[in-house]
Amino acid sequence: MEAYQETNFFATLFIIFISAGLTNNILLARFLGMCSCLGVSKKVDTSVGLGAAVTFVTATTAALNYLVYYYILVPLGLEFLKLITFIVVIAAFTQFIEMVIERYSIKLYNSLGIFLPLITVNCAILGISLFMLNKPYGFWESFAYGLGGGFGWFLAIALIGGIREKINEKFLPEGLAGPGITLIIIGIMSLAFVGFSGMIKI
Repeated sequence: MEAYQETNFFATLFIIFISAGLTNNILLARFLGMCSCLGVSKKVDTSVGLGAAVTFVTATTAALNYLVYYYILVPLGLEFLKLITFIVVIAAFTQFIEMVIERYSIKLYNSLGIFLPLITVNCAILGISLFMLNKPYGFWESFAYGLGGGFGWFLAIALIGGIREKINEKFLPEGLAGPGITLIIIGIMSLAFVGFSGMIKI
């Protein structure tokens, strides 16, 4: 019986992860984090670097914000401060990660230095923490939701970066290069990801 419950628990976490990453993709279904996507998705390597960093920060801050909300704000009756509190948690955690990386790996810091400020202001990270509160999730479910949401953003920006890298923007009509063609790519990809809608509801 215990083995069955444990298997069922991990299956639930996996479903939440897939749901957050595909059926409710934070970039292609909810269109959050567009600014960072437009600015960084010119190359695959920069897209993958920022996507991996966002995935890590999203998963971690979703778990931290869950603890802060349910164990500090709710007991004190300060739920109305959740927005500003989540922003502070995300900014503080990103700053902490930046200091740790700079202290122990200057090479990694130099490669990710351009991405770290973008992570702090990425609204997809804040959006995932806020959407999490609308679902009946516990701590591990919230972590899986944050991890899946971050992975979905990572997957989307990596695909967009790969497509943009193959496009020769010199042959595009004037005004369509850069953000214009990127928005068209995002729109077409969004149509594909919307097809996942309704497959998993949890």
